[in-house]
Amino acid sequence: MARIAHLSDIHFGANDPKIVDAATAWLEERQPDLVVISGDFTQRARVDQFRQAAAWLGRLHAAGLKTLVVPGNHDVPLYDVVRRFMAPLRRYRRYISHDLCPFYEDAEVAILGINTARSLTIKDGRINHDQMDMLRDRFAPVAPDKTRILVTHHPLFAMPIGKGGELSEAVGRHEDAVKAVCQAGVHVALAGHFHRTYAEAAQKMVAHSGGALVTQAGTAPSTRLRNAEPQSFNWLHVRRNNAMELQVIVWDGASFRRASHVEYVHESKGWTSRDVVEPPRVGEIPPRQVLRR
Repeated sequence: MARIAHLSDIHFGANDPKIVDAATAWLEERQPDLVVISGDFTQRARVDQFRQAAAWLGRLHAAGLKTLVVPGNHDVPLYDVVRRFMAPLRRYRRYISHDLCPFYEDAEVAILGINTARSLTIKDGRINHDQMDMLRDRFAPVAPDKTRILVTHHPLFAMPIGKGGELSEAVGRHEDAVKAVCQAGVHVALAGHFHRTYAEAAQKMVAHSGGALVTQAGTAPSTRLRNAEPQSFNWLHVRRNNAMELQVIVWDGASFRRASHVEYVHESKGWTSRDVVEPPRVGEIPPRQVLRR
């Protein structure tokens, strides 16, 4: 079983140091096999913010934790127009990671990260055809009994983002991207961007989308909250037979605690789910905002 912590939207420059420390301590205590961070390390891609993010990653690595990271749109300069268009991810590469398509594999899972942040799209994401080819190529030799996981900052699918259920814009070249994900046999798609926790089978969202389980992480330590959701991250237990347990870990004002625990199993007709425990009332998250099944 692979134990994976999925954090997103860290936003150094707009976060709470106390919550950063609490999240770090939580991870150090539980020692996941991998910490996935799906972008937005900074608020405005400034040097001091990247240095804070790099120092935090250094703390995780010093604790013996492995990380797989991708950039987000906030890691591209917004107001520095020259840098935005000439070298949009230079600071990210310098302080966070040179690798924009990281890959991790162990006995249970194969995980690929893809950069969806672009200089032209401001806040929206995009995936190009070279990345789609790489997606298919990297997963092609993976053993069929391993769970294939794709990590992006922007979700590939239109997501419910408001209290009224309104949908977000899908990532650029959405239809081609969904086709590539289906062809690559992706089982789980991890993303962030909207600061909302969400999980749903892709086939319930888009026709002909394959068997992926779309899993969104909220914002872990930032103060940029949406729809009254508290800070949170996801704790996944992934097995080789395409079974996964998803726990949503939320900040209750004093510490991080489990808000929900759901088991997913991938069968011939797709993903099925069952509650492992009755979610405690932590952070006052309505069930429809924690999980939709």
